[in-house]
Amino acid sequence: MKFTKKILKNGLVVLHEKRDVPVTTVVLASRFGAAYENEKEKGVSHVIEHMCFKGTKKRNAEQISSEIENLGGILNAFTHEEITLYHAKLPSKNMNVALDVLFDIYFNSVFPDTEVEKEKKVICEEIKMRKDNPRIYVCDKLKQNLFEKPFGINIAGDEKSVMGLTKQDLVSKHKKFYCPANSILCVVGDNDIKDILKFVEKFEFSESGKRESLSDVKKINLCSEEKRAGVEQANVCIGFHFPVGSSSERYAAEIFNSIFGDGMSSKLFLEVREKRGLVYAVKSELDLGTKYGYLLIYAGTDSSKVKDVIKICVEEFKKMGELSEKELDVAKKKVIGDRTVGSEGSEESALNIVLEEIMEDAKDYYRFSEKVNSVSLNDIRALADNKKYSYVVLSP
Repeated sequence: MKFTKKILKNGLVVLHEKRDVPVTTVVLASRFGAAYENEKEKGVSHVIEHMCFKGTKKRNAEQISSEIENLGGILNAFTHEEITLYHAKLPSKNMNVALDVLFDIYFNSVFPDTEVEKEKKVICEEIKMRKDNPRIYVCDKLKQNLFEKPFGINIAGDEKSVMGLTKQDLVSKHKKFYCPANSILCVVGDNDIKDILKFVEKFEFSESGKRESLSDVKKINLCSEEKRAGVEQANVCIGFHFPVGSSSERYAAEIFNSIFGDGMSSKLFLEVREKRGLVYAVKSELDLGTKYGYLLIYAGTDSSKVKDVIKICVEEFKKMGELSEKELDVAKKKVIGDRTVGSEGSEESALNIVLEEIMEDAKDYYRFSEKVNSVSLNDIRALADNKKYSYVVLSP
């Protein structure tokens, strides 16, 4: 394995990990996501992501997907707070096909009028689907209880903001943020960096553009409870503000989450489910960005047990301050092992390399073990000292 990072004259960041396995993942990402949007335009980055698959000057929607899939490949994309990312995975010998398709849809999408109006309706159905799923709904709602608008609003926006977007809104944002200086290309697979650069140097970019800065995110702490007919179980989501992903404390946060609520050996699972039998599902997750960070706890329980579950989860959070050196050492091995196992696939590695570049520097992906091992008990105890939390309860 060999890693190369180059920043081209037009600002495009090129990342490459050379592997001997004949499968390649190509990622093309914009440093643009929901965190860059105001309240009125919330959801615009997500709509652009959908529209990039609807046609370019030389490909229609069917041709975009079939060129990758006919080679046995996979093509997809996602939108998050600080990034919109397009990725393709296919046999390494077909890397140039992935590059050609991704660069075409990324830089040359034409946003057909009829497709814009149709896709906005499709996304509104996606928003409804999220609301109808109690588990997803409380997790989305928790974000609103932890952060002020517009950041607190769901990444997809709401029906009003999505339907209010015009083609010109999409074209304008696309032109501003989908430029080389605001983009990252990452290739992981059995290919040479010279072949990647050869393709990029031949590609005709319209404008070089520039990077945009992200506004500060304002924290709050709210609690809310709702009732809904047809729900059989109370869905509980608890959240704590955590260090931002661009800080050194991020590695302590990852260890904390691993011990606290990741898997069947976690403290939450053992205490809330195994010992007390209060839930079927209970877990914690991290969401970290350059300007925000929070730890989320999800649990599903009987309505009569909601207060008990919240109380126990918060108590277990505080008890993380009593962690032993032995428990910390075991957790470090687990976190490093999780990353090692996940890195087996080119797709997950490519995504993580790009996310490291968003946070600060892609090279930190290869320093992960070193940074995890540098975490001390005091780092974990500092996180457990967080006394403020928010929660959302959706019950029958």
